[in-house]
Amino acid sequence: MSFWEKIKKPIIALAPMADVTDVAFRKIIAKYGKPDVLWTEFVSADGLCFAPRSASRSGVGGKEQLIKDLKFDESERPIVVQFFTSNPETIEEAARLAAEMGFDGIDINMGCPDKSIEKQKAGAALMKNPKLAKEIIYAAKRGAGNVPVSVKTRIGFNKNELESWLPEILETEPVAIIVHARTRKEMSKVPANWDFVKRAVEIRDERKSKTLILGNGDVNNLSEAFQRVRETGCDGVMIGRGIFGNPWLFANLEKFKNVQEVEDASVETSEKLKVLVEHTKLFEKLVSHKNFAVMKKHFKAYVNGFDGAKELRMQLMEAENADEVEKIIENFIDKSK
Repeated sequence: MSFWEKIKKPIIALAPMADVTDVAFRKIIAKYGKPDVLWTEFVSADGLCFAPRSASRSGVGGKEQLIKDLKFDESERPIVVQFFTSNPETIEEAARLAAEMGFDGIDINMGCPDKSIEKQKAGAALMKNPKLAKEIIYAAKRGAGNVPVSVKTRIGFNKNELESWLPEILETEPVAIIVHARTRKEMSKVPANWDFVKRAVEIRDERKSKTLILGNGDVNNLSEAFQRVRETGCDGVMIGRGIFGNPWLFANLEKFKNVQEVEDASVETSEKLKVLVEHTKLFEKLVSHKNFAVMKKHFKAYVNGFDGAKELRMQLMEAENADEVEKIIENFIDKSK
């Protein structure tokens, strides 16, 4: 029995996001409000298999660094690693490595619209090649052994192709399919259409498949997630951007599952700012190979909606390390008392 079968429905997951769901942020989320399932940032299966063992002189790349990026804390379980590739051989090897590293699940990215990834015929580009997409899933399952394999995708490339695309993927029997309710062409420029998630559930049921269907797109909190489940009949929801600046997003998850009416978690501004400092220190400690500027998107998210937020954000944007961030926050809190 995989971890997927042990989770009480609806299953609520955190979406994989580049330069967001790194180990530092995942540790913060696991501490303050854990979802049912955590995802890593997406990782190149090709890079994991073909990169030289050590980084170049410029400090870029290297298999050792990629493996380091995949390290996770036991508090994060169950945790799923997401790979992208268009090469069945490399996804098989990457899945084997992920299984050896102890990941609870392996996910294949078939929805990312990033042009550099599409040039590799990976991500969303796989929706244009169902035959290759299926080969990649079968290869991942061979490499994964007993570790369950899932797929994150969209409803189509340039148009809605759910009626033809989803049955192709269901044929490979992944444990779960996460359906982002937009096409690749739509990116995030139009509202997610959850009618397509409902239709995905219907297609799954028509085929008598056991694959779980999770919806994704424009869900910002647990209240909205549970509403989407009621409307579509899906097995769960994956939330992405709603987590920005809000590690407490999933804090009341168990209450939501056990009680009909529950409010989303909220915290005082001072508490939010203290966790910002904690997050920054963890980033500096655990993700030191990345540019400190990566944290600035988090500063923008944590620091808003209260008096003095704009001025505080401006100061934080100038900070170059965790110590400076801590001093700026301490001064702000002292002046606010």
